Amino acid sequence: MTEEEKMLAGKLYDPSDAQLTTRLHLAHRLSQQYNQTFDDETTKREALLDQLIPHHDTGLYLQGPIFFDYGLYTHLGKNFYANANFTVLDCGLVTIGDNCWFGPNVTLVTPMHPLRYQERNLQAHTDGTLFDIEYDKPIAIGDNCWLASNVTVTGGVTIGAGCVIGAGSVVTRDIPANSLAVGNPCRVVREITAADAIALKSEIQ
Repeated sequence: MTEEEKMLAGKLYDPSDAQLTTRLHLAHRLSQQYNQTFDDETTKREALLDQLIPHHDTGLYLQGPIFFDYGLYTHLGKNFYANANFTVLDCGLVTIGDNCWFGPNVTLVTPMHPLRYQERNLQAHTDGTLFDIEYDKPIAIGDNCWLASNVTVTGGVTIGAGCVIGAGSVVTRDIPANSLAVGNPCRVVREITAADAIALKSEIQ
């Protein structure tokens, strides 16, 4: 298996692999280039995102600044919106459904590292160059979810469709569909139901 195949399969791999490093550097460069654009530079932004996140649907809007480790392993559904400081460490697959909204400072992190420092610390290749070993767990977020500001989602988590994750939450376990969940660690408060409907004021209808 290649190091990329190991990475996407959740196996231990060497992230210093030349193919992975090349894509990593490109994604970091594209992220930085995007961060140097303005809201009204739509054509330029779209071109950068097509290179950075090739697996995205229509209606994508990222406020910026953004940071992606690879971009290639993130899949975004229709009408996705992320506010400022959206960070995605997509060493594992990140899949986000349609009509999802993310507040500022949302972070999705798939990388995992050994708990024992003896395995976590840098090691040396035969040529003397240093590397670490890691593995990854995917993140999946269903349709129609809202992640409020400062939410962190860790590897291996699935958030079901229709969920709201409260501000400052750290999501370390799966969240069932249509849940209101908050806290660190994030826990389900209750189901979101028709009783939560808000009647819009006439002046904004």
